[in-house]
Amino acid sequence: MATAPEIPCQATIGFDAAQAVVRENALPLGIESVPLAKAGRRVLAQPVVARIDSPRRDSAAMDGYAVCSADLTGEVVRLKLVGESTAGGSAPQPLEPGTALRISTGAPMPPGADRVVMRELTRTEGDEVIVPGTTGKRHVRARASDFARDDILLPAGTRVDARTMVVAAAADLDRVGVWRQPRVHVLSNGDELAPPGHAAPNAHSVPDSLSEGLALLARQWGAKPVGASRSKDRVEGLRAMAQAALEDADILLVVGGASHGHRDMARAALMPLGLRLLFSGVAIKPGKPLWYGRIGGAHVLGLPGNPTAALTTARLFLAPLICALSGAGFDHALRWTKRRLLHDAPGGTERDQFLCAISDDAESGVSIIERQQASAQMMLAQADLLVERRAGAYPATAGDMLRCLRF
Repeated sequence: MATAPEIPCQATIGFDAAQAVVRENALPLGIESVPLAKAGRRVLAQPVVARIDSPRRDSAAMDGYAVCSADLTGEVVRLKLVGESTAGGSAPQPLEPGTALRISTGAPMPPGADRVVMRELTRTEGDEVIVPGTTGKRHVRARASDFARDDILLPAGTRVDARTMVVAAAADLDRVGVWRQPRVHVLSNGDELAPPGHAAPNAHSVPDSLSEGLALLARQWGAKPVGASRSKDRVEGLRAMAQAALEDADILLVVGGASHGHRDMARAALMPLGLRLLFSGVAIKPGKPLWYGRIGGAHVLGLPGNPTAALTTARLFLAPLICALSGAGFDHALRWTKRRLLHDAPGGTERDQFLCAISDDAESGVSIIERQQASAQMMLAQADLLVERRAGAYPATAGDMLRCLRF
C-alpha cells in the first residue's frame, strides 16, 4: 500500500486528515511463530486449525453407567456390571446385551453402548446395577461434535485471550503464528524533568509524569515497551538518544519539545536522522502541536508535553497506530459509541475538541468535566471517556447523544 504524501513541515491539518495519514502508513509488522504460552494478547496472523477431533472418541458426558438403549425395556432394569471406563484409559471392549459399564465423565464409550445413565438415578446390588427404563438425555459426546480435525477454529485477526487460548490448546497446538508486537521507546524532553521521586529537592524540577503512563498505555494496546529515556533541551543530546532508541524501536514516541516556539527542537534534532515529516500539527484541542513522521521503517509520533494533551493524543493516535501495526486494525482502538449528555454544554470552538468526561453506566450517560486544562493531571484520574465536539458544533443540551470513546 502506498504511503500518504508528505506534508510540508509548517502544515497543520485536520483531525480526520491526520488520522488518514497515520492509517495509510500503519501496515502490520512481520509474522512470527511463538509458543502458545506466550501468545496472550497477541493477534493471530494465521488461522488456528485443529490437529485432532474433539472429542477424539464418543465419550461420556456424565459419571454413571454406559448402557445400550435396547436393554431398557421395563420400568426398572437389572444389568450386569462388566468393568469400568475412565478418562484417559484405553478403549473398552464392546458392550454385550444385558450388561453395563461403569464410566466417568470424558471416558470413552464402549462399542455397542449409546447412552449413559447418570449415577444418581441408579443403585448397585452385588455385580448388578439397577437402572430406570426411562432416563431422558443420552449424555454422550459424539466424536468430533465440538470440532473436527482440519477445522478452522480461530481466523487470522483474532486477538488471543483466555477463551481463545483454550480453543488453540484444545486444537493440540503448541505454537501459533502471530503479528509481531510493535516495540515502543518513550523519549521525554525538557530541562525541568526529573524521575518520579527525585523532583522534590529542586524547586525548578517537576516529575516526569508521562513516560511510565505512556509506556503502560502502549502495553495495554498491544505494544512492547523497550525503553524510556529523558533528554535535556539540547539538540545534540536529543538526537543521540533518538538514534540509540531507533536501533530497536518500531515507534519512537517523542514527548515535549513540540510547541511552535523557540523550544521546537525535537523535529530539528531528528531531521539529520532522516525524519520524513508527514504532518506537523493537528487542528484539535487539546493537542495541536501533535506531529508524525517516519525515519526509515520506524514511526515517530511527537506528543505535546502537557499531560492531558499528551494522553488524549496518545489515545487518539498512538493506540490505533499500535493496533494497526500489530494486526488488529487501526479501527480496533476507535470504537466510538453514543451516550446521553447529562447536562448542557457549550458549542464547539474553531478546532475539533476531545474532552475528558465521566461515564454514568446506570444512565447510559456522560458528564463532561467542567474545567478542561491541557496541563491538568488530576482530571486524568477522573476521566474514563473522551467526548467528541466537532469544530463549530451547536451548543448541546441535556439528553443529546454525543460520540464517546473509552479513555
